[in-house]
Amino acid sequence: MEERTTASAPAQGARLGFLAPFHFRNFRFQWPADVAASWAYEMETIVLGWYVLVETKSVYLLTAFAAIQYIGTLLSPMFGVMGNRIGNKRLLCGMRGLYAVLAIIMTALTVTQQLTPTYVFICTTLLGLVRPSDQVLRYALIGETMPASYMLPAASISRTTQDSARIMGALLGAGLVAAFGMGSVYTVVASFYVMSFVLTLRVKGVRREAAELEQTSPWRDLKEGVAYSWTTPQILAAMWLALLVNLTAYPLTHGLLPYVAKEVLHTTQTGLGYLSAGFAVGAVFGAVGINHVSRVILPARCMVIFCAGWYVALLIFSQMGGLTLAVAAMVFTGCMQSLGMVSMSALLLRTASGPLRSRVMGLRMLMIYGLPVGLMAAGPLVTRLGYHATVWLYCVIGIALTVLIAWRWRAHLWRHDALANRR
Repeated sequence: MEERTTASAPAQGARLGFLAPFHFRNFRFQWPADVAASWAYEMETIVLGWYVLVETKSVYLLTAFAAIQYIGTLLSPMFGVMGNRIGNKRLLCGMRGLYAVLAIIMTALTVTQQLTPTYVFICTTLLGLVRPSDQVLRYALIGETMPASYMLPAASISRTTQDSARIMGALLGAGLVAAFGMGSVYTVVASFYVMSFVLTLRVKGVRREAAELEQTSPWRDLKEGVAYSWTTPQILAAMWLALLVNLTAYPLTHGLLPYVAKEVLHTTQTGLGYLSAGFAVGAVFGAVGINHVSRVILPARCMVIFCAGWYVALLIFSQMGGLTLAVAAMVFTGCMQSLGMVSMSALLLRTASGPLRSRVMGLRMLMIYGLPVGLMAAGPLVTRLGYHATVWLYCVIGIALTVLIAWRWRAHLWRHDALANRR
């Protein structure tokens, strides 16, 4: 099937809606590659998080394990710069090759019964230096290979790679460990990473000409990206909101979930898989429904409204006393989170200047550094104040600052004629 031309694509997109991005050859390879990488990552995270909690019996080490997965966020802006210089596709292939190698090493350690928490932390640290930038390059590839009118459906479909991973990856990870042990899980994880690497090789990326690169240095590229993001109001507002939700919302649905499953809901590893899958089911609903929602609510308003709704959903989840109600609350929480985050990604992709897009997405990923900070603060807070008090503290702060961001940049996020609200 021949690649569709950009000129004819919008007309086709109008007819096909949510599935329109699959008209493009690159997206047909990139999406399954991203799915395989996300499934492997989610299986790894669920299984190792439970392993650390059971082996160490420490909520501090659990939050530390979750936090070090994001230490590479400090490097994400430079990954965006390097992707712009050597090609996002080439850099992404190198990263996914590294995932596969480390997964094979972990498989060998597990099968030979040499695995210890120390090895888990070493492997997680190495992955944590690189893997946070995976999402930067995913969106950068979408930005350089898709027309502007396709950004929202492409971003929403790309989002399903992470959400489907939280469904299938979590259930597969928990199920395989219970049935066959960790060695079987890591065999599957390594296979998925290898598959992701091979499929990513088939994507045709865009690389700048050498003559153009000689005129600038990587540090100058980075400074240009920072200056552009700081002086573009809708992008700056989105960056602050991204930092906020990573600091106060994500820790409650990511790093602390094994603690909630074991100590609050008194369930097993299978129950943890159900909670994680419930969040992902809701996120898939949100990703699929964003096209319809954005026709009723202006895009930038979607970002603000549903980020605030995410905190409300977290408060509801914290009050659930049984597994069934908790899973239902997680579905609602995942839906709110997805609607807010997909709207944010689409806003950045649509409004960022083409040559600066990968650098903007790299800086956006830097905001994830709020997550390990929030996680490391959550451990002592849960120990001293209790889980429920910690949730209320994080959510009240989150809602208040979300409203403040919306008010501060209301001319760029709320007005009908704002650039960020153009459909």
